[in-house]
Amino acid sequence: MRVAINCRSFLKENKTGIGRYAFNLVRSLGEIDPDNEYWLYARKRILDFRRRLPRFSSGKFKVKADYFNRGTDAVLRGADVYHSPSLDFIGFTSGKVVVTVHDLIYKVFPQGHTPETRDISERQMREVVRKADHIICCSQATLDDLVRHFPVDKARLSVIHQGVDKGVFFPLRGQALAAARRVVQQKGVDGPFLLFVGTLEPRKNLLHLLEAFERVKARGTFRGRLVVIGMRGWMMEQLQTRLAGMKARADVILPGFVTDEELRCFYNCADVFIFPSFYEGFGFPVLEAFCCGAPVITSRGSACGEVAAGAAEMIDPESPAEISEAIRRIVHDEGCRQRLKAAALKRAEDFSFRKTAEETLRVYQRVFKGKGGHPSCFSRGIPKDKELQ
Repeated sequence: MRVAINCRSFLKENKTGIGRYAFNLVRSLGEIDPDNEYWLYARKRILDFRRRLPRFSSGKFKVKADYFNRGTDAVLRGADVYHSPSLDFIGFTSGKVVVTVHDLIYKVFPQGHTPETRDISERQMREVVRKADHIICCSQATLDDLVRHFPVDKARLSVIHQGVDKGVFFPLRGQALAAARRVVQQKGVDGPFLLFVGTLEPRKNLLHLLEAFERVKARGTFRGRLVVIGMRGWMMEQLQTRLAGMKARADVILPGFVTDEELRCFYNCADVFIFPSFYEGFGFPVLEAFCCGAPVITSRGSACGEVAAGAAEMIDPESPAEISEAIRRIVHDEGCRQRLKAAALKRAEDFSFRKTAEETLRVYQRVFKGKGGHPSCFSRGIPKDKELQ
């Protein structure tokens, strides 16, 4: 079997969550699969030095560079299965198609996107539903959202949880933990702190987090700082206005970009990790924090509760009061804190990219053998004017 995988999401050095997923999936497939051949599709211009062609030590990988934008059909002729690890327009017709859908944010939380990006996502999703032989959903929450919004046969769907790179995110002790505290101090954070990690956009619910932080500061519940790590995202104006008007503004630290190694230090040193997102398709930061043994507060609903599975303090993301009470409970109850740290490490054991790769390989095999479902939902009596509403 010849499997082609689109590598667009990890051609740049600084990878997003999807880039991490795709890179680690490919690497893990190389570790577990001695039998099949993998073609790595990379579309880039010859003089585009920002993107680098993927390199893996295994000889089973062949890079298929598309320098002249010829498209997947032309470059990948002979591939049996084509996998797009993210929502994308599909141009491959000579073999079976597998697509990973990470979330339906544009449907479930449309206010977090511009009209233009909602339109692009809708067109991409329609094409995926029509053309993909199989769709991998990164959580049950994402699968449920997909079925709710599109007439897709469940036989074409699988839930495969994503893994985490445990060579990057792991608990630190002794001298390693002391060194991590020095790294955090060099970033301007001295003393106890609460931590948030994620893109700075409305969906992440930073306004309610800031309100909860002001509550614990005003009541003397917590005397440390709030560290907010993440790239700038959509609609920053409200967040900037809220920050400017905070009494505790001096105690909110935004370090900007940090490396994975620095991020590991922050996870290990944080008194509490807080992720009160309104909606997630998976929730990588929760899992990364678990791997480092941090006590976690996160939202009920969407995929956050699914990933946490009882290993975190669960809150209503609409309630700053609940967030502040959860902070108080963890900071002042050592038993609660230690229970959450132990539960975090235990839950982290359930996730690995090896497991993700094994389950994904089974999907490839099923699709190749013609058992992965077929995009035939439109032949089941759904009127044309009702399709994909």
